[in-house]
Amino acid sequence: MSKKVLAIVLAMVMLVALVAGCGGAKKEEKKAEGAKYTFRLGETHPAEHPTAQADKEFAKLVSERSKGRITINVFPGAQLGEEKAVIEQVQLGAVEFTRVSSGPLAEFNKQLGVFSLPYIFDSNEHMWKFLNGAAGEKLLKGLESSKFMGLAYFEPGDRNFYAKKPITKLEDLKGMKIRVIQNKINMDMIAALGASATPMPWGEVFSGLQTGVIDAAENNWPSFLSSNHYQVAKYWISDAHQRVPEVLMMSKVAWDKLSDEDKKIIKQAAVDTVKIQRDLWAKSEKDAEAKVRAAGVTVVSVADLKPWQAAVKPVIDKYGTDYAETLKEIDAARK
Repeated sequence: MSKKVLAIVLAMVMLVALVAGCGGAKKEEKKAEGAKYTFRLGETHPAEHPTAQADKEFAKLVSERSKGRITINVFPGAQLGEEKAVIEQVQLGAVEFTRVSSGPLAEFNKQLGVFSLPYIFDSNEHMWKFLNGAAGEKLLKGLESSKFMGLAYFEPGDRNFYAKKPITKLEDLKGMKIRVIQNKINMDMIAALGASATPMPWGEVFSGLQTGVIDAAENNWPSFLSSNHYQVAKYWISDAHQRVPEVLMMSKVAWDKLSDEDKKIIKQAAVDTVKIQRDLWAKSEKDAEAKVRAAGVTVVSVADLKPWQAAVKPVIDKYGTDYAETLKEIDAARK
């Protein structure tokens, strides 16, 4: 065989291989886009909680938009573990989704710790203006380096104190043992208010109140009701000391295996679930307050927050430099 003929044959072989390769790549791409998945979503709250209901709405949207290819099974009531344990599983890819408070996520993106600072938001509207802006999205993106994909924020409600004995003013907190999320800022906040911070898993709070290990705790209306804490803590004071956004997130390990089309489906479903979750929350908040009042809980609203804000100023001063840029962005959202 002459060199010329050999060159022509080799060229034809390479062309056939190239065409076959391209066809195979297209086939693989099509296969990836049409892949079927069954994922798990870990949720701490019980099934009737508005956030757990929103998780199910999210799963429903994903199933509908993927034409049944992507199934997300929601496990409420800490069936897959408490928040910290599930966060670790999501990071490893052992669990694909979770809904978690942004509080413990500060371990993975320090700037998310800003939400633990007391009284940084003037209102719910102020908080959502910040979260829906570029600064809020930037905080979610900051989770990617820790192998999480922050998909959307959920409504957290405002956090307030409740106790086994009357609390009508700031001074009533003095000496109380108050359960908090295991977070240094929260612990310093409680100390600044004159009480003793007691970190404790959420699932242990009811027995802690019942047995006297703690005197009080703090959370929002729906959680106060769904946890049954109102049965043992009959006094509530509305001071709205924190608004700590919830985060719906996915394991980046699982995310990176998806086609671009499936990523769009999941991200958009998460964004569209936010309004559903906020509506569910608003209704649940009103219902929860009405039910606990009917159950005999005494509710007091703080008329003047200035003494409370003054008491925690040292906490803002201590941590403010760590969150200087984010605090400026939160302040800008007031305008």
